[in-house]
Amino acid sequence: MIRFRLKELIAEKEFCERRVIPLTEVAKNTGINRMTLSKIANHPGYSTVTDNLDKLCDYFKCELKQLAEHIPSRDQGTDDQS
Repeated sequence: MIRFRLKELIAEKEFCERRVIPLTEVAKNTGINRMTLSKIANHPGYSTVTDNLDKLCDYFKCELKQLAEHIPSRDQGTDDQS
């Protein structure tokens, strides 16, 4: 599963800029629908297009690995011991 770190990036930006940053502001500045941002932030395993990831990386001035990480499935985390 892919885990998005959108909430963490928003919190970090809020701390650095000492202000609250609502999803509506992120939506306005990236051109990504607010509902899509909400799903990225709140629904584990949500699938989005790479264009959205590109826009978010530009907005937060970050690399993709700071925005998303791969979480191995539980059943894939074990080695086959034959």
